[in-house]
Amino acid sequence: MNLSELRPAEGSKHSGNFRKGRGHGSGNGKTAGKGHKGQKARSGAPRVGFEGGQTPFIRTLPKRGFTNRNTKEIVAINVDRLNVFEDGSVVTIDSLMEYGIVRNPRDGVKILGNGELTKKLDVKVSAFSESAAEKIKALGGNAEVI
Repeated sequence: MNLSELRPAEGSKHSGNFRKGRGHGSGNGKTAGKGHKGQKARSGAPRVGFEGGQTPFIRTLPKRGFTNRNTKEIVAINVDRLNVFEDGSVVTIDSLMEYGIVRNPRDGVKILGNGELTKKLDVKVSAFSESAAEKIKALGGNAEVI
């Protein structure tokens, strides 16, 4: 054992319970670390973002638009991305996530008709465009809305 290895016993040292303004002997008496007078020495500190009475920066920027609470966040993918699946397999939102085609479909997945599909698939997702549904059915597949 060396002097450099000595540590206080577990639980003997406390932090966060330092008592301010308890006399000069504590090293933090009289003004309790707040200096002399001024706004920051008083008990009623200004709110966050207060700029001394000047118009706050956030109020100088114009308000624009609104956020629609009822909107849906639907992920759109093209029909040619489905060629990674085996011929005759069932394609669901979970299998699309497994293959890394979609990451986090919050409100659903829609298949769009761009590109060519070369395999017969049974696709079960939230929505289809007309052309995507036609391309899936033309190869003998099934396009089912869930």
